[in-house]
Amino acid sequence: MPLAAPRLVRAWLDSLSSGIVEFDRNWDSPVPPAIALSGSVEVTAFKKAPELAAAKAYRYFRRGPSTFAFALPLKRGGGIDPGTDTVYVAGQFNGWQAAVGDAAWRLTLEELDGEKLLLWTGPADKVLHSGEILFKFVTGENQWLLPRDDAPNCVRDDSGVVNRFVDPNRTGGHLWRFELGASLDLAGAWTVAAGADLSAGALPLVPGDFFFDLATDLPLGAIVSARSTTFRIFVPRAESVTLHACHDLSEAKTAGTFPLARRGDGHGASGLWEVELDRNLHGWFYWYSIDGVEGGTGKVVTRTDVLDPYAFAAVDRLGPGIVLDRAWVGWSDSEFRTPPWQDLVIAEAHVRDLAARAPTKATAAERRGFSGLAAWVESPEFYLHHLGINCVELQPVQEFDNKSPEEYHWGYMTNAYFAPASGFSLAPAEASGVRELQRVVKAFHERGIAVILDVVYNHVGEPAHLMAIDRRYYFEQDPAGNLANWSGCGNDIRATAAMAKRLIIDSCAHLLEAYGVDGFRFDLAELIGVEVLKEVETALKKVKPAVILIAEPWSFRGHIAGALRDTGWASWNDGFRNFVRDYVRGGAPAERLEYFLRGSPWYFAKWPAQTVNYTESHDDRTWLDSITENPGFDGTNPAPNDIRRTHLMASILFMSVGLPMLAEGQDFLRSKGGLGNTYQRGDVNALDYKRMYRFLGTHAYFADWIAFRRSTRGRLLRHFSRPSEGFFRFFSGGGQALAVLLNADQSKGAERLLFAVNPTTADVTVSIGDVAALGTWRQVADHERFLHSGSRAATRKVEAELEIPALGCGLWLAGS
Repeated sequence: MPLAAPRLVRAWLDSLSSGIVEFDRNWDSPVPPAIALSGSVEVTAFKKAPELAAAKAYRYFRRGPSTFAFALPLKRGGGIDPGTDTVYVAGQFNGWQAAVGDAAWRLTLEELDGEKLLLWTGPADKVLHSGEILFKFVTGENQWLLPRDDAPNCVRDDSGVVNRFVDPNRTGGHLWRFELGASLDLAGAWTVAAGADLSAGALPLVPGDFFFDLATDLPLGAIVSARSTTFRIFVPRAESVTLHACHDLSEAKTAGTFPLARRGDGHGASGLWEVELDRNLHGWFYWYSIDGVEGGTGKVVTRTDVLDPYAFAAVDRLGPGIVLDRAWVGWSDSEFRTPPWQDLVIAEAHVRDLAARAPTKATAAERRGFSGLAAWVESPEFYLHHLGINCVELQPVQEFDNKSPEEYHWGYMTNAYFAPASGFSLAPAEASGVRELQRVVKAFHERGIAVILDVVYNHVGEPAHLMAIDRRYYFEQDPAGNLANWSGCGNDIRATAAMAKRLIIDSCAHLLEAYGVDGFRFDLAELIGVEVLKEVETALKKVKPAVILIAEPWSFRGHIAGALRDTGWASWNDGFRNFVRDYVRGGAPAERLEYFLRGSPWYFAKWPAQTVNYTESHDDRTWLDSITENPGFDGTNPAPNDIRRTHLMASILFMSVGLPMLAEGQDFLRSKGGLGNTYQRGDVNALDYKRMYRFLGTHAYFADWIAFRRSTRGRLLRHFSRPSEGFFRFFSGGGQALAVLLNADQSKGAERLLFAVNPTTADVTVSIGDVAALGTWRQVADHERFLHSGSRAATRKVEAELEIPALGCGLWLAGS
C-alpha cells in the first residue's frame, strides 16, 4: 500500500508577505505540494524553505545525504554573546556533559541565508543513530540553554527536564516557504491549505517571530496637555479599537465612545492606535474595547473593559484607568543617596504585614495600605529603624488582582504596572495611591532606608488585560497555542516581544522617576530571560545609574543565576538558604560553608555583591518553623535549641560576603504555626510586635550584628570586588565546625577578624595554628551577645586550640 502524502501540521508567516508551511515529514516526492490561502491571496512562489527556517524552528537541519547541522540563532538565543561565550551541542550521541570543552562539538559563528548564527556541521552518522535522539546547547561554563516554549521538537522527562529531539523524518525538507503578491493585514483571520490534496483542510496562518519585533517608540497611555488629551495603545492585530471615557464613575454606562485610528506611518507596522480629544481630561476614567484576532484560532472577537497597560492609576483590578497629567504625578526630588550595594542590609516586607498591628494610631482602612505604613515608618518606634537595616524590599505594590480592598493578597498577580495597588489606597477612584506611595518611599528615605520593589513581569493577574490586547504577542505558547505555565500561574509573559520588553522597562523607569524607588527584585526572573534582563539593566541604569537590580533567578523551568554572572544583576541565593538550614542542624559539611562565607564565588557570583544571602522569605515556612525541634513545624513556642540555631544562622548570614537579607519578623523568631503558603492569610502574616519583646534578646542579637556589619569594623565583610586569594584562611575541626580568618594577608589594612562556628551538639576544638599570635585578639560576639566597650563579662581567649561550645560561635577582632 503506497504511503500517504505528507500532511500539513502548522503554518506561520515569517514576514507580512511570506511564510512557512510545515508537513509531518520531509516532502521527498518529485511532485511539489500545492498551496492556497484564504481570501484568494496570490501566491507568487512556493518552494522548499531555506536551511535558516529549520535552524530557527528545530535548531537542526540536514545538508545533503551525509552532513548534519545544529544551529543556534543569536536573536532570542538565551543571551549568548558569540564574542565571549563558547557553545557546544550535547546529547545522547556524544555523552551530554562530555561534549563541554570538546572542540569537536563546539559551534562556530557563521552566516546562514544572510543571518549570523552559531553552527555545528559534521557527518550525519555521528548524530543519526537508532532510537530517540535528544540534544541541548550548553555553554563552556556549563549553562544549559533552555528550549523556547514554542519549539515543536521538545520533550519533557519525568523529572521535568526539557530537551529538544531530532526527528529523522523532519530534517528540513518538511518545511516549504511561500511568497505573496501583497502584504497581509495582520488583523485578518487568514488560513492556508497545502499538500497533495487541498481539500484535506486549511489551518490558521499565525504570525511568526517577526511579529514579536513589531513596536513603536511613541509615548503610550493617556498623554495630557493643557488643551488636549491623546490616547495611544499598541494592539498589533486589531480590526478596531474604541476608547470609552467618562468624568464620573456613575456615568460609565453612558460613557463617551471615541474610535481610535490605526497609525499608518510605520510606527509599529500599523500596530499603534491613537485618538486625540481636544480637552484636558485629567481625572477622567477610561477603558478600551478591542475587535481583533483571538490567539492562534483565527477568530475575530470583541473584548471589552480592557485596562490600558500604561494607565498611571486604576480604580481596581478590572479598571477603569484614570487619566493623570504626568506633571501632576510629579518627579521624585529625593536627595536620598542609594547605598553602595556591598553596604546593603535588606529586609523583605509586605505593606500590610508591617502596618496591620503596628503600635500607632491608624484607622482600619489606613492599616490596610500605604497610609498606615507611612505613619508607622514615620513613628519614632518604627521597628525596622531600630533593627538597623538600610534597605527594605517591599512585596508587590503595583495594581494586583485582590477582589476587594479588604482581601489580603501577597500581590504577585499584577494587573497594571504603572498603577499603585488600589487595595492599598484610601481613595482609589481619586488616584490617592500615587501620593500615598510617594509618601511611603519618602518616609523610608528619611529613615536612611532604600526602597526596592518586588515586581512581577513573568505572568499576569485576572483579568489578563494583556491577553485581551493580543494573546499571541504577549504570552508564551507551545506550537498548539496552549499557554506556557512555568510560573505556576498559567500565563507566562513573552518578555522577548518588543513591546512586552518596553512595558517592563517603561514601568520600572516610571517607578524610579515618579516615586524615587531605589531598585527592583524581579520575581521568577528566569522566565524574563538573560537576554531581556541585560536590556532592562542597560535601560534602567540610564535613568538611575545606582539602581539596585535583584533577580529571583529560577522558575519551574530552570535556574539562571550562573548565566547572570556577567551582568549587573544580583540573585537570591537559594543554595545559601538551603545549606544554612541543614548546617545548623548538623546536616551539611564545613567545606561547603567555606564557599558561602566567601560569597558563593565564580559559579554563582563573579563579584561579591551579586549574591543575596537569605534563609527566609515570604514563600513557604518561616526560618523558625523550618528548623524547629517541635512537631508539625510549629515554632510558636521555640525550643532552646531553636533559638540557639537561629543565632548561629544570624552569625553566618552576617559574616558571609554578599548582601544579607532578612524576612520581616525573622529577628524576633516569627512563626506561622507550621503553615507554608500563606499568600492570602493576612491574619497569619501580620507582624505581632509583642513577640519582639518576648524574644528581645534575639532581636537585639540581630540588631547588633547589623550594626557591626555596617560599622567601620565590619568593612572586612563588605566587598564590591572579589577579595584577594589570600584574604581568607580556613581551619576545620575535622567535622562540621569551622574557623575562618578574614584579611589574613592584610590586603585590606591591619585589622583582622576571626570567626568560628560549631553546629553540633557537642563542644569542639579547632586547631588554628599561628593565628593566636597574629595580634591582640578581642572578642566581639558569641552565640548569645555582642560585647560592647566597657563590658566586664567573661570572654573566650583565642588560642592555638580554639574551643567552640556546642551550637556556639565566636567573633574576634585584632589589629585595631
